[in-house]
Amino acid sequence: MELIRQPIFLLLMSASALFIAFLSSISYFGFGDEPKLVKDSVLAVMLLTGLLASVLSASNSVAREIRTGTALAVLAKPVGRAQFLLAKYAGLAGALAVLAYVDLIACLLASRMAFDAYGDTDWVALGILFACFVVAYAMGGFSNFFLRRPFVSDAVLSVAVMVTIGFIIINFVSKDGKLQPFAYGVDWDMLPAGILVLFALWVLAALALACSTRLEVIATLAVCSGFFLLGLMSDYLFGRRAEAGSWWANVCYSILPNWQLFWLADALEEGKHIPARYVGTACAYMLLYVGAALAAALWLFEDRELT
Repeated sequence: MELIRQPIFLLLMSASALFIAFLSSISYFGFGDEPKLVKDSVLAVMLLTGLLASVLSASNSVAREIRTGTALAVLAKPVGRAQFLLAKYAGLAGALAVLAYVDLIACLLASRMAFDAYGDTDWVALGILFACFVVAYAMGGFSNFFLRRPFVSDAVLSVAVMVTIGFIIINFVSKDGKLQPFAYGVDWDMLPAGILVLFALWVLAALALACSTRLEVIATLAVCSGFFLLGLMSDYLFGRRAEAGSWWANVCYSILPNWQLFWLADALEEGKHIPARYVGTACAYMLLYVGAALAAALWLFEDRELT
Protein backbone atom coordinates (compact mmCIF):
# COMPACT_ATOMS: atom_id res chain seq x y z
CA MET A 1 0.00 0.00 0.00
CA GLU A 2 2.88 2.36 0.70
CA LEU A 3 4.31 1.81 -2.77
CA ILE A 4 1.07 2.22 -4.72
CA ARG A 5 0.45 5.48 -2.84
CA GLN A 6 3.42 7.00 -4.64
CA PRO A 7 2.22 9.36 -7.43
CA ILE A 8 4.98 8.08 -9.76
CA PHE A 9 3.48 4.60 -9.56
CA LEU A 10 0.08 5.80 -10.77
CA LEU A 11 1.77 7.89 -13.47
CA LEU A 12 3.81 4.94 -14.75
CA MET A 13 0.79 2.63 -14.75
CA SER A 14 -1.49 5.03 -16.61
CA ALA A 15 1.13 6.28 -19.07
CA SER A 16 2.38 2.80 -19.98
CA ALA A 17 -1.12 1.33 -20.50
CA LEU A 18 -2.27 4.27 -22.63
CA PHE A 19 0.99 4.29 -24.60
CA ILE A 20 0.55 0.58 -25.31
CA ALA A 21 -2.91 1.33 -26.69
CA PHE A 22 -1.43 4.17 -28.76
CA LEU A 23 1.24 1.87 -30.24
CA SER A 24 -1.46 -0.49 -31.48
CA SER A 25 -3.31 2.31 -33.26
CA ILE A 26 -0.68 3.75 -35.59
CA SER A 27 0.50 2.60 -39.00
CA TYR A 28 3.96 0.99 -39.18
CA PHE A 29 3.93 0.42 -42.97
CA GLY A 30 5.09 -3.11 -42.15
CA PHE A 31 3.56 -4.74 -45.26
CA GLY A 32 1.43 -7.11 -43.20
CA ASP A 33 3.82 -7.46 -40.23
CA GLU A 34 2.06 -4.79 -38.15
CA PRO A 35 0.73 -7.26 -35.51
CA LYS A 36 4.23 -8.63 -34.85
CA LEU A 37 5.70 -5.12 -34.57
CA VAL A 38 2.95 -4.13 -32.16
CA LYS A 39 3.52 -7.19 -29.94
CA ASP A 40 7.27 -6.57 -29.78
CA SER A 41 6.76 -2.90 -28.97
CA VAL A 42 4.14 -3.31 -26.24
CA LEU A 43 6.13 -6.02 -24.43
CA ALA A 44 9.19 -3.75 -24.53
CA VAL A 45 7.14 -0.93 -22.98
CA MET A 46 5.94 -3.30 -20.27
CA LEU A 47 9.52 -4.37 -19.47
CA LEU A 48 11.03 -0.87 -19.40
CA THR A 49 8.17 0.49 -17.31
CA GLY A 50 8.73 -2.32 -14.83
CA LEU A 51 12.46 -1.50 -14.71
CA LEU A 52 11.74 2.09 -13.71
CA ALA A 53 9.04 1.04 -11.23
CA SER A 54 11.34 -1.56 -9.64
CA VAL A 55 14.15 0.92 -9.04
CA LEU A 56 11.95 3.79 -7.84
CA SER A 57 9.84 1.57 -5.58
CA ALA A 58 12.85 -0.21 -4.07
CA SER A 59 14.57 3.09 -3.39
CA ASN A 60 11.42 4.52 -1.79
CA SER A 61 10.88 1.46 0.39
CA VAL A 62 14.48 0.91 1.62
CA ALA A 63 16.94 3.72 0.81
CA ARG A 64 14.53 6.51 1.78
CA GLU A 65 13.56 4.77 5.03
CA ILE A 66 17.21 4.30 5.95
CA ARG A 67 17.91 7.97 5.21
CA THR A 68 14.90 9.29 7.17
CA GLY A 69 15.33 6.92 10.12
CA THR A 70 12.12 4.96 9.62
CA ALA A 71 14.05 1.70 9.18
CA LEU A 72 15.81 2.26 12.51
CA ALA A 73 12.48 2.82 14.24
CA VAL A 74 11.08 -0.41 12.79
CA LEU A 75 14.16 -2.48 13.63
CA ALA A 76 14.08 -1.15 17.19
CA LYS A 77 10.99 -3.36 17.58
CA PRO A 78 11.29 -7.16 17.73
CA VAL A 79 11.76 -7.28 13.93
CA GLY A 80 14.86 -8.84 12.40
CA ARG A 81 16.68 -7.43 9.41
CA ALA A 82 15.92 -10.51 7.32
CA GLN A 83 12.21 -10.19 8.11
CA PHE A 84 12.36 -6.48 7.27
CA LEU A 85 13.94 -7.09 3.85
CA LEU A 86 11.69 -10.04 2.97
CA ALA A 87 8.60 -8.00 3.86
CA LYS A 88 9.86 -5.12 1.71
CA TYR A 89 10.44 -7.46 -1.21
CA ALA A 90 7.01 -9.06 -0.81
CA GLY A 91 5.37 -5.64 -0.98
CA LEU A 92 7.53 -4.66 -3.95
CA ALA A 93 6.67 -7.87 -5.81
CA GLY A 94 2.97 -7.32 -5.14
CA ALA A 95 3.06 -3.73 -6.41
CA LEU A 96 4.89 -4.84 -9.57
CA ALA A 97 2.30 -7.58 -10.08
CA VAL A 98 -0.46 -4.93 -10.07
CA LEU A 99 1.49 -2.82 -12.58
CA ALA A 100 2.21 -5.83 -14.80
CA TYR A 101 -1.45 -6.90 -14.63
CA VAL A 102 -2.71 -3.58 -16.00
CA ASP A 103 0.00 -3.51 -18.68
CA LEU A 104 -0.73 -7.13 -19.63
CA ILE A 105 -4.43 -6.35 -20.07
CA ALA A 106 -3.39 -3.45 -22.32
CA CYS A 107 -1.06 -5.79 -24.25
CA LEU A 108 -3.87 -8.30 -24.83
CA LEU A 109 -6.06 -5.46 -26.09
CA ALA A 110 -3.21 -4.27 -28.31
CA SER A 111 -3.00 -7.70 -29.96
CA ARG A 112 -6.65 -7.30 -30.98
CA MET A 113 -6.39 -3.57 -31.80
CA ALA A 114 -3.19 -3.89 -33.88
CA PHE A 115 -3.40 -1.51 -36.83
CA ASP A 116 -4.05 -3.32 -40.07
CA ALA A 117 -2.65 -1.81 -43.25
CA TYR A 118 -5.91 -2.77 -44.94
CA GLY A 119 -8.19 -1.64 -42.07
CA ASP A 120 -8.80 1.24 -39.76
CA THR A 121 -7.85 2.26 -36.25
CA ASP A 122 -9.97 0.59 -33.55
CA TRP A 123 -11.60 3.79 -32.31
CA VAL A 124 -14.25 1.88 -30.36
CA ALA A 125 -11.68 0.11 -28.18
CA LEU A 126 -9.65 3.30 -27.74
CA GLY A 127 -12.72 5.21 -26.62
CA ILE A 128 -13.80 2.55 -24.13
CA LEU A 129 -10.29 2.21 -22.69
CA PHE A 130 -9.89 5.98 -22.31
CA ALA A 131 -13.33 6.21 -20.67
CA CYS A 132 -12.29 3.51 -18.19
CA PHE A 133 -9.29 5.59 -17.12
CA VAL A 134 -11.46 8.70 -16.76
CA VAL A 135 -13.96 6.79 -14.58
CA ALA A 136 -11.12 5.28 -12.50
CA TYR A 137 -9.63 8.70 -11.79
CA ALA A 138 -13.09 10.06 -10.99
CA MET A 139 -13.61 7.21 -8.49
CA GLY A 140 -10.29 8.04 -6.85
CA GLY A 141 -11.26 11.71 -6.65
CA PHE A 142 -14.68 10.85 -5.21
CA SER A 143 -13.22 8.66 -2.44
CA ASN A 144 -10.61 11.32 -1.66
CA PHE A 145 -13.07 14.22 -1.46
CA PHE A 146 -16.00 12.56 0.28
CA LEU A 147 -14.39 9.68 2.21
CA ARG A 148 -11.00 11.30 2.95
CA ARG A 149 -9.14 8.31 1.54
CA PRO A 150 -5.73 8.55 -0.25
CA PHE A 151 -6.33 9.48 -3.89
CA VAL A 152 -3.37 7.69 -5.49
CA SER A 153 -3.89 4.23 -3.97
CA ASP A 154 -7.64 4.31 -4.63
CA ALA A 155 -7.00 5.48 -8.20
CA VAL A 156 -4.52 2.64 -8.76
CA LEU A 157 -7.00 0.02 -7.56
CA SER A 158 -9.80 1.69 -9.55
CA VAL A 159 -7.65 1.61 -12.70
CA ALA A 160 -7.02 -2.12 -12.24
CA VAL A 161 -10.76 -2.79 -11.82
CA MET A 162 -11.93 -0.51 -14.63
CA VAL A 163 -9.34 -1.79 -17.11
CA THR A 164 -10.56 -5.33 -16.40
CA ILE A 165 -14.19 -4.27 -17.00
CA GLY A 166 -13.15 -2.39 -20.13
CA PHE A 167 -11.30 -5.47 -21.41
CA ILE A 168 -14.46 -7.57 -21.05
CA ILE A 169 -16.64 -4.97 -22.78
CA ILE A 170 -14.20 -4.36 -25.64
CA ASN A 171 -13.94 -8.07 -26.41
CA PHE A 172 -17.70 -8.29 -26.98
CA VAL A 173 -17.61 -5.40 -29.48
CA SER A 174 -16.01 -5.48 -32.92
CA LYS A 175 -14.05 -2.64 -34.52
CA ASP A 176 -17.28 -1.67 -36.30
CA GLY A 177 -19.19 -1.37 -33.00
CA LYS A 178 -21.17 -4.60 -33.51
CA LEU A 179 -21.47 -7.55 -31.13
CA GLN A 180 -19.00 -10.40 -31.66
CA PRO A 181 -17.89 -13.61 -29.90
CA PHE A 182 -15.81 -12.91 -26.79
CA ALA A 183 -12.08 -12.22 -27.32
CA TYR A 184 -12.23 -12.54 -31.09
CA GLY A 185 -8.83 -11.49 -32.45
CA VAL A 186 -7.02 -11.55 -29.09
CA ASP A 187 -3.67 -13.36 -29.15
CA TRP A 188 -3.74 -15.34 -25.89
CA ASP A 189 -0.09 -16.30 -26.43
CA MET A 190 0.64 -12.81 -25.09
CA LEU A 191 -0.41 -14.10 -21.67
CA PRO A 192 2.58 -16.44 -21.04
CA ALA A 193 4.89 -13.86 -22.65
CA GLY A 194 3.61 -11.25 -20.19
CA ILE A 195 4.05 -13.65 -17.26
CA LEU A 196 7.68 -14.16 -18.29
CA VAL A 197 8.16 -10.38 -18.34
CA LEU A 198 6.73 -10.28 -14.80
CA PHE A 199 9.33 -12.87 -13.76
CA ALA A 200 12.02 -10.57 -15.17
CA LEU A 201 10.57 -7.65 -13.19
CA TRP A 202 10.72 -9.66 -9.97
CA VAL A 203 14.40 -10.41 -10.64
CA LEU A 204 15.02 -6.71 -11.28
CA ALA A 205 13.18 -5.89 -8.05
CA ALA A 206 15.48 -8.19 -6.06
CA LEU A 207 18.56 -6.57 -7.61
CA ALA A 208 17.17 -3.09 -6.96
CA LEU A 209 16.42 -3.99 -3.35
CA ALA A 210 19.98 -5.23 -2.86
CA CYS A 211 21.38 -2.01 -4.33
CA SER A 212 19.03 0.14 -2.24
CA THR A 213 20.53 -1.17 0.99
CA ARG A 214 23.68 0.83 0.18
CA LEU A 215 22.88 3.24 -2.67
CA GLU A 216 20.48 6.07 -3.46
CA VAL A 217 17.99 6.08 -6.32
CA ILE A 218 20.26 7.41 -9.12
CA ALA A 219 23.08 4.99 -8.31
CA THR A 220 20.58 2.14 -8.00
CA LEU A 221 19.13 2.99 -11.41
CA ALA A 222 22.63 3.04 -12.94
CA VAL A 223 23.59 -0.33 -11.45
CA CYS A 224 20.29 -1.99 -12.43
CA SER A 225 20.54 -0.55 -15.95
CA GLY A 226 24.04 -2.03 -16.19
CA PHE A 227 22.76 -5.43 -15.08
CA PHE A 228 19.93 -5.11 -17.58
CA LEU A 229 22.13 -4.21 -20.57
CA LEU A 230 24.86 -6.76 -19.78
CA GLY A 231 22.24 -9.43 -19.15
CA LEU A 232 20.75 -8.81 -22.58
CA MET A 233 24.19 -9.44 -24.15
CA SER A 234 25.36 -12.19 -21.79
CA ASP A 235 24.94 -14.95 -24.39
CA TYR A 236 27.16 -13.05 -26.83
CA LEU A 237 29.69 -11.71 -24.32
CA PHE A 238 30.12 -14.67 -21.98
CA GLY A 239 28.00 -17.62 -23.15
CA ARG A 240 30.26 -18.77 -25.98
CA ARG A 241 33.44 -18.32 -23.92
CA ALA A 242 31.86 -20.21 -21.02
CA GLU A 243 31.08 -23.15 -23.31
CA ALA A 244 34.70 -23.04 -24.49
CA GLY A 245 35.89 -23.56 -20.90
CA SER A 246 36.78 -20.03 -19.78
CA TRP A 247 36.36 -19.88 -15.99
CA TRP A 248 35.94 -16.10 -15.78
CA ALA A 249 33.29 -16.14 -18.51
CA ASN A 250 31.51 -18.94 -16.67
CA VAL A 251 31.49 -16.87 -13.47
CA CYS A 252 30.18 -13.76 -15.26
CA TYR A 253 27.60 -15.81 -17.15
CA SER A 254 26.33 -17.25 -13.85
CA ILE A 255 26.21 -13.95 -11.98
CA LEU A 256 24.46 -11.91 -14.67
CA PRO A 257 20.73 -12.62 -15.17
CA ASN A 258 20.01 -13.86 -18.68
CA TRP A 259 17.07 -11.71 -19.74
CA GLN A 260 16.76 -13.58 -23.03
CA LEU A 261 15.18 -16.43 -21.07
CA PHE A 262 12.26 -14.12 -20.24
CA TRP A 263 11.98 -12.40 -23.62
CA LEU A 264 10.10 -14.62 -26.08
CA ALA A 265 8.53 -12.06 -28.37
CA ASP A 266 9.84 -14.01 -31.37
CA ALA A 267 7.78 -17.00 -30.25
CA LEU A 268 4.60 -14.98 -30.81
CA GLU A 269 4.87 -15.40 -34.57
CA GLU A 270 2.05 -17.22 -36.27
CA GLY A 271 2.05 -20.95 -35.56
CA LYS A 272 4.35 -20.78 -32.52
CA HIS A 273 3.38 -21.10 -28.87
CA ILE A 274 5.11 -20.77 -25.49
CA PRO A 275 4.73 -24.13 -23.69
CA ALA A 276 3.69 -24.19 -20.04
CA ARG A 277 6.75 -26.31 -19.24
CA TYR A 278 9.03 -23.49 -20.36
CA VAL A 279 7.15 -21.02 -18.14
CA GLY A 280 7.65 -23.39 -15.20
CA THR A 281 11.38 -23.68 -15.91
CA ALA A 282 11.68 -19.89 -16.14
CA CYS A 283 9.81 -19.61 -12.83
CA ALA A 284 12.34 -21.94 -11.17
CA TYR A 285 15.22 -19.86 -12.58
CA MET A 286 13.54 -16.69 -11.31
CA LEU A 287 13.07 -18.12 -7.80
CA LEU A 288 16.70 -19.24 -7.58
CA TYR A 289 18.03 -15.90 -8.79
CA VAL A 290 15.71 -13.92 -6.51
CA GLY A 291 16.84 -16.07 -3.57
CA ALA A 292 20.49 -15.37 -4.39
CA ALA A 293 19.84 -11.63 -4.80
CA LEU A 294 17.95 -11.43 -1.50
CA ALA A 295 20.78 -13.31 0.24
CA ALA A 296 23.21 -10.72 -1.12
CA ALA A 297 20.84 -7.95 0.01
CA LEU A 298 20.75 -9.37 3.54
CA TRP A 299 24.55 -9.63 3.59
CA LEU A 300 24.84 -5.97 2.53
CA PHE A 301 22.15 -4.86 4.99
CA GLU A 302 23.37 -6.89 7.99
CA ASP A 303 26.14 -4.48 8.98
CA ARG A 304 24.56 -1.34 7.49
CA GLU A 305 24.79 1.57 9.92
CA LEU A 306 21.28 3.01 10.38
CA THR A 307 21.91 5.86 12.81
